[in-house]
Amino acid sequence: MEDTQFQHAESNGGAVDDNDIITEGTSFVRNEPVNDDNGPPKVDSEVEVLHEKVTKQIIKEGHGHKPTKFSTCFLHYRAWVENTSHKFEDTWQEQRPIELVLGKEKAQMAGLGIGVSGMKSGERALLHVGWELGYGKEGSFSFPNVPPMADLLYEVELIGFDEAKEGKARSDMTVEERIEAADRRKLEGNAYFKDEKLEEAMQQYEMAIAYMGDDFMFQLFGKYRDMALAVKNPCHLNMAACLIKLKRYEEAIGQCSIVLTEDENNAKALFRRGKARAELGQTDAAREDFEKARKQAPEDKAIAKELRLLAEHEKAVYQKQKELYKGIFGPRPEAKPQRQNWRPCEF
Repeated sequence: MEDTQFQHAESNGGAVDDNDIITEGTSFVRNEPVNDDNGPPKVDSEVEVLHEKVTKQIIKEGHGHKPTKFSTCFLHYRAWVENTSHKFEDTWQEQRPIELVLGKEKAQMAGLGIGVSGMKSGERALLHVGWELGYGKEGSFSFPNVPPMADLLYEVELIGFDEAKEGKARSDMTVEERIEAADRRKLEGNAYFKDEKLEEAMQQYEMAIAYMGDDFMFQLFGKYRDMALAVKNPCHLNMAACLIKLKRYEEAIGQCSIVLTEDENNAKALFRRGKARAELGQTDAAREDFEKARKQAPEDKAIAKELRLLAEHEKAVYQKQKELYKGIFGPRPEAKPQRQNWRPCEF
C-alpha cells in the first residue's frame, strides 16, 4: 500500500515499500554523459577488439555479467560518422532508451549489437564500427542521414537487459506480460536500493519505465491502464527524488510533471516538484505545488515544514534586500527646522 505520509517515511529512515521509495534523505551518485556537440568523447582506455570491424573502449565500468543472444537490451546511445564527426542520432536527447534484441537487430545495427553484447549493465563505452556492420555501401539518405561506406562511432550506455531464450521484444508481449516485466524491474530496483546499490536501482527504474512507453500507454483503458500506472508512476517519482539529490532540478520537475498529467492531485508528485522548484528559486510555483499537496494530505508534516521553510526564506530575502537598499541610499535625513529670516518691525 502506498504511503501518502511523507513524514512517516522520513521517520523510518527512508524505509521503502514495494510501491515507492522516499529518497530525499539518501545520497545518490550517477554520472550522465555530457552532451558534447563538438563531437564524440575522447577516450584513453584500452582498445578491446570484439570483432574485426568492432572495437570497444570503456568510459565507465559496469557490473554483473554480459547479455547473451536473444537478450532484450535497453540502452542509450549517440552516433557519429567517424571521419566527419557528424552526429546523426542521440537517444539521450530524445529522453527515451531504445530496445535491442541481440541476434534480431536490424542489419544497420549489427555492429552496435556486437558492441552491446560485450558490455555489462551500467557500462558506458565508445564503439568503433566499420561501415560493413553499419549502414553499408549505400548509406542512408532518409533518417538517419548517413553517407555511403561510413565508419561509425557510438557512445553507448547499457542500462540493463532481460534474458529470454525466445528473445521476446516488448512489442511482442501481451499487456499483462509488459506490466509484469515492468513491475519486476521496479521491485528489483527497490531491492537494490535497500542494499544501497543506488546506481543499479536507478537503472532498474529506467528499464521499468521503458516498458511503459507512450505508444503502449495510449492503447490502454480501464483496469489495464490503472495497473500500468500503478507501476509506472512510482518509478517516475523515485527518479524525481534521485534527481533532486543530484541537483538536477529541471529533470526532476519533468518526471513529476509526467505523473501529474495522469494524476493532477498526486501529493508526492506535487511535493517533489515543489521542492525542485524551490531549489531553482521559483518560489511562487513552489508554493502553489505545496499548497495543492497540502489539500491532498492536510496532516502531512513534511509539506507543512516545506511551506514554513519557504516563508522563512522569503522573509530572510526581504530583510536582506531591505538592508541592501538601506546601505545604498543611506538613512533618510532627519528634517531640520527651517531658519526664518526676521527683522524687527518698524513703526
